[in-house]
Amino acid sequence: MTNTRTPTRAQPRPQPRSLPAVTLSEHDGVRYLHLDSIWIQGGMRIRKPQVVEIDYVQRMLASLLWLPAESVGQGQAVQLGLGAGAITRFTAVQLAMATTVVEINPQVIEVNASWFHLPAAAEVVRGDAADWLAQATPGSVRLLHVDLYDEEAAAPVLDSEGFYRDCRAVLEEGGLMSVNLFGRHASFHGSIARIAAAFGSHQVWSLRPTREGNTVVVAGRGVVVPDRDVLAARAALIEARFGALKLPARKWLRMVRPYTPLDVSPD
Repeated sequence: MTNTRTPTRAQPRPQPRSLPAVTLSEHDGVRYLHLDSIWIQGGMRIRKPQVVEIDYVQRMLASLLWLPAESVGQGQAVQLGLGAGAITRFTAVQLAMATTVVEINPQVIEVNASWFHLPAAAEVVRGDAADWLAQATPGSVRLLHVDLYDEEAAAPVLDSEGFYRDCRAVLEEGGLMSVNLFGRHASFHGSIARIAAAFGSHQVWSLRPTREGNTVVVAGRGVVVPDRDVLAARAALIEARFGALKLPARKWLRMVRPYTPLDVSPD
């Protein structure tokens, strides 16, 4: 979820169980998904649906830098919070990973199937992310992407230390979690501290905030960080393979910094 606003051409739909209604807008060739508000929950370039259009979503894929190049595409990918499905399209189609997405709002799933090229190969679970984590097989996930905001867009819906411990528990050794946070929001400091408490401070990194204020935090389970030359080589390979989809991996390297206690998001 990003706090970017676009001119909205709303398409309200009735929504059961007090969940927010899904609305759509289109601007400059990009279709956006909203949850009954001006806030953007995701977007897709209509003529190029595989392009990862939104800046913070691109940065959520920076976790690829921590994976050995030969293992990219292996293992299970999970997305908590579907949004407009950009990450699900990428992991299921571009990486050909076994992909599961967990989304509580049935309308978001329906709209993704109709308007956002939801991959047929992806397993879609309608339900609460915390409930899914509670029953998931420990150590079974290589890439976990967490983007859990409601229509108020004030802070993550699930953001406790216990939640992040459950996220760590489902990761395999060497697995990675990417989380979207508001780096210039008062909640950021507490969120990243809880992630560090769950994963260990030495296994947490953050990227520079986007122009809109979204800060992506990456956390690993037993990740061994190689030297800079290896990371640079991985970034070059990612760009060679996916640069046309707007994954500026070499730029990510300049944005990453390790977590330190009392960390605050850079301006």
